[in-house]
Amino acid sequence: MARPAVQLLWLGRLQYAELLALQERWLCRMQAQPGTEARLGAEAGALLLCEPAGPVYTAGLRGGLTPEETVRLRALGAEVRATGRGGLATFHGPGQLLCHPVLDLRRLGLRLRTHVAALEACAVRLCELLGLPGVCARPPPYTGVWLGRSKICAIGVRCGKHITSHGLALNCSTDLTWFEHIVPCGLVGTGVTSLSKELQRHVTVDEVMTPFLVAFKETYKCTLVSEDSLN
Repeated sequence: MARPAVQLLWLGRLQYAELLALQERWLCRMQAQPGTEARLGAEAGALLLCEPAGPVYTAGLRGGLTPEETVRLRALGAEVRATGRGGLATFHGPGQLLCHPVLDLRRLGLRLRTHVAALEACAVRLCELLGLPGVCARPPPYTGVWLGRSKICAIGVRCGKHITSHGLALNCSTDLTWFEHIVPCGLVGTGVTSLSKELQRHVTVDEVMTPFLVAFKETYKCTLVSEDSLN
């Protein structure tokens, strides 16, 4: 049986607002299509990948930023945006891989919980491929992927009519001082880390792209369709 096809879109360095706009266009496209029974052989969606072009703090459906905090963060030179994903506040910026899969979970045989677990598994597998052991997901209330008490990959998703949006943010060479101005994901007493910090060398987003795509295809049991040589 043929594996579901997912369209790969590597967007390079991109403003966060542009990523959200493209995600919304894909959401509208996927939600306008008929149900899974009538779509045998159709693509399962798109994998949107980019590196944020500038610093941005985002709040999830549960909030996470007061009006006063929003003013303070903007004074630092960062953008602040409310989003429709789950979770609380986090940071996105240069040196971070953003992965927003817009997927019809029915085409992949997944439910929301298994989709979140698959995203975590992708990040764990990527770290293994780069030679970083000990990375794992943690039980609730923790989300994302951790090394000890430090989060290396944040996860926050949204799902409506079986179609997912948002996804994960993996710290490659992110300036971690940006996280000092918030309580990331509302978890007091925890830290953040990056691939560069843990591997003690500069790890770029470009470097992690190929192993990440390997991990994504392995975990989601799909093919990635793209003219890009990364596929």
